[in-house]
Amino acid sequence: MSLQSMQLENLRIEVEAQLAWVTIDRPAALNALNRATIAELGRAMEACEEDDAIRVVLLRGAGGKAFVAGADIRELAELDKAGGMEVSAAGQRVFRHMEQMGKPVIAVIDGFALGGGCELAMACTLRLAAETAKLGQPEVKLGLVAGFGGTQRLPRLVGRGAALKLLLTGGIIGAQEALRIGLVDEVVSAEALTERARALALEIASNAPVAVARTIDAVDRGLDLALDKALQVEVEAFGACCETADMHEGTRAFLEKRAARWTGR
Repeated sequence: MSLQSMQLENLRIEVEAQLAWVTIDRPAALNALNRATIAELGRAMEACEEDDAIRVVLLRGAGGKAFVAGADIRELAELDKAGGMEVSAAGQRVFRHMEQMGKPVIAVIDGFALGGGCELAMACTLRLAAETAKLGQPEVKLGLVAGFGGTQRLPRLVGRGAALKLLLTGGIIGAQEALRIGLVDEVVSAEALTERARALALEIASNAPVAVARTIDAVDRGLDLALDKALQVEVEAFGACCETADMHEGTRAFLEKRAARWTGR
């Protein structure tokens, strides 16, 4: 199914050149993630993955007050153990697919990114935040643990101590503190956020698609391996790129002092 033909209630998708803007569109609920929204997000990411014209996905929230303020508390309040495990696993599947689909996803964070929203941002390839953004994992204040990957991705991003401080206090931090500990990659003014995200996405999109996908995969696969095994992952990725049409085009274009024409092959 094409991106343009998708029937969605909780998301909006806009295609701009080689970019797909995916907007979580539940502003009255501060874009909270209910089951339907998570399912639609999964379908949208699958469509982005399958569309060869899309090189980078930008993920944002509607309304200006929140990226995603968290999971839908009304739904969470009704869960038993089996239901909780089902919801957690479903969210993790969608987030992990987004992380591994081979196309960069940039979280464009304006306002609150709390709980499931912070976890969604962490599953993105890169995170840009407005100066006014607020991030945190306040699940313990609800008698819960983070269920969409927060206990695992947060320590990998910011280290064990900083992660546990956020997870155990349920505290909320500002964008500059998030930048300092490595939770976000860049902070800009709220007014400049969209244009900066677009510029970053276009910069990535100008590079060879196969090389971008292989780079994401090598980092993801090698991150938790011993160094010698992780370096072998890189060897394999480098070798695989050497037999692509894009590699031959890229090297020729460099030598001929012209822009490369990527085919993604």
